[in-house]
Order: sequence, then C-alpha cells, then structure tokens
Amino acid sequence: MNMLFSSHSRRRGQPVERDWRQHHNQGVWREVQEERRQESVPRGVCLSMCPIRELQDREAQNLLHRFEVLSGTERERWPRADPSGVVKEYARPAAGKDSTRPSDLRPPAVLLKTVFYLVDNIAASPTLRPWTEVYDFVFDRLRSVRQDMIIQRVSGADCVAVLERTVRFLIYASYRLCGEPLRLYDPRINDTHLQESLSWLLECYTSGKHPNQEEFQALSLLYNLGSSRAIQHTMELPERIRSSPVMHLALSVSRAFMERNPVRLLRLAHRLDFLQSCALHRHLETCRRDLLLIYSHGHSSKNCRFPLHKLAHILALDVPLTNQLCQAHGVEVHGDSVVFSKTSFTEPEAGKLQCAHFHDLVDRKQRDLTVGSIIHGCT
Repeated sequence: MNMLFSSHSRRRGQPVERDWRQHHNQGVWREVQEERRQESVPRGVCLSMCPIRELQDREAQNLLHRFEVLSGTERERWPRADPSGVVKEYARPAAGKDSTRPSDLRPPAVLLKTVFYLVDNIAASPTLRPWTEVYDFVFDRLRSVRQDMIIQRVSGADCVAVLERTVRFLIYASYRLCGEPLRLYDPRINDTHLQESLSWLLECYTSGKHPNQEEFQALSLLYNLGSSRAIQHTMELPERIRSSPVMHLALSVSRAFMERNPVRLLRLAHRLDFLQSCALHRHLETCRRDLLLIYSHGHSSKNCRFPLHKLAHILALDVPLTNQLCQAHGVEVHGDSVVFSKTSFTEPEAGKLQCAHFHDLVDRKQRDLTVGSIIHGCT
C-alpha cells in the first residue's frame, strides 16, 4: 500500500518537477541571451569629439567645416583642423561600411561633452553667423551624437541629458528660423527629428525619476496641439505628473485648442514661458484665423463696430499687425474700428502672411535670455 502510494506520488510530482526545471532553464537561457546581447553591443573608446581617422580624412580632402578650422589657417589652400573643435559628422549607414568600430564611437560621457560644446561654443556663440549655418552645423552634429547612442544602445542619465538639450534646440530653432528660405531651413525635416527625439526622451522617462519630466511632457503637448496620440499619452501619465503646475497649464491650452476657443487659448498663452511659447507658436496662425472667423459670424452686423485696439489685445498683436491680419482675411477696418461680416471673411492668399512677422507674443518673452540658457534649461 505504501509502495503504491509512494509510486503514485512520484508520478503526480513528475510534471511539477518538469515544469519547474523548464521554467528554471528558460530563466537561465534568458540570462545567457541577455549577457550575449550585452557582449555584442559595441562600446565606444573614442575620447575626442571626432575620431582621429575621420579628422585626418576630412582634413586631407578639404572637407572641414569653417567652424572646425584651426585659427590662422583659414586662408591656406588646405586649412588645418582644430583638434579641439572638430566634431564627428553624421554619416548615413552604407553597405560594407562598419559603423560599429569602437575607435569610431564616443562613449556616453564624451557624447554629452560634445553636446555641451555644440551648445556653448557654436549655437550660443555671439560671433558665429548666420544662424542658419550655425543651425545646420549643430543639427548635423547632434544627429551624429544620436547615431552613436543608438549603435551603443545608450540609456540612463547621459542619454536623457543629450535628448533634453536636443529637443530644446530643435524647438527653439523651429521658432527662430520660421520663415527662412527652404534651402536654408526645412521645417518638415526639423519637425521629423524633433518628434523622434521627443518620443525617445518620453520613453526614457518611463523608468526612474527625472527632474525635468514635467517640462518636456508639457512641451510635447504644446507642440502637438490637437494630436489624439499626444492627449492619450498625457492622460496615461501618473497623477503627480499631470497635476503639476506646468502640466496643468499645458492641459488647459490643449483643452482650449480642442474646443476651438481661441480667445481663451491666447489668454493662457501669456502665461507660458519662452520655450513653451516657441513650442506653441506654430499653432498661433491657425488660432488667430479661427478667432477672426468666429468674430466674423458672432459680430456680423453693418452697425457693429469693434474697437481695433481691443481686438489687437485679444490677438496678442500690435495694432498695425492686427490691421494687416484683418485685411488679409477680408475683415474691414475703418479707422479705429473693425467691421465684421460673415460674408466678407476670406482665406489669405498663399504667402501673403509671414508667420515670422507675427511673433510678438513670443519675442517679448525672450528678453535677455541667451541661447545657451534656453537650450540648457537655465531660464
């Protein structure tokens, strides 16, 4: 009887033991795979902003940017490289080209040092002009920094610090270079890289605590007003993030935009800081257009006169620009009064309104802020 019981117990225990062994083996296998994956990730050993091989090649081929040339050799036929100023440029992945060579990759600390150099010595320089060329150089070199991070699967504090400065730079550039010729600045390309960097940064925020998270969650929402994905992402954030003052203001602006309440949106816009206003600025043209359309219907009367200075205050513009905006939309202005009519409102001709001419709301907030303090977040 005892033998039967004992035999039966072992038979019942065998599947349990087998399941445990299988689960244990799977865990070990995952650990082995993770170790192999970590071993296969290249680790950079280049301790300068540009690998020596690239520096020598670009110097020999006369491919140095003027910001990288050694002082005093600019007029020479073959300008020499400034070892402290040459920065690795972005290179598209090519067949047969090894982009994972450790000697060509910069470790996280060097990448962050490179970003600080690009911000402090190039983007914020008061002597380097024009800023379209400054932007083009910094944009390319920051792209190379992100490429090195991707190859090495960089994460953690250094990754966050790089991405935060990249996002601030691209948001600031979207405002400062607004209206520049397409050959000098392409807003679509800037937007693509800004969205990619924002997505990467917000993904980094899902693990650990980050002191600037509220700032960038708000910037993401303001830049992407009207985006259902941005709103859904915000609603899924922890309560402590959503209830912070900066997020509360951004959510209020987003709600006003979704409700097509341009008066409230423009009123709230006065409370935004400079970089937040830079993120919002691309939506201001639509907002002001909607306001004139709503007023053209709501105040449509031959006998109704709306004070021009009051409309200028609501639009956050000066009187001459308000006059220009009204005329572009077919809204009549007689002296100091505006005459709205739902039948006279029209869409402006393409290119008639230059967004850069209507930056008053943002311009006033920059005051004495330097480019460096804006990108580093020291405002």
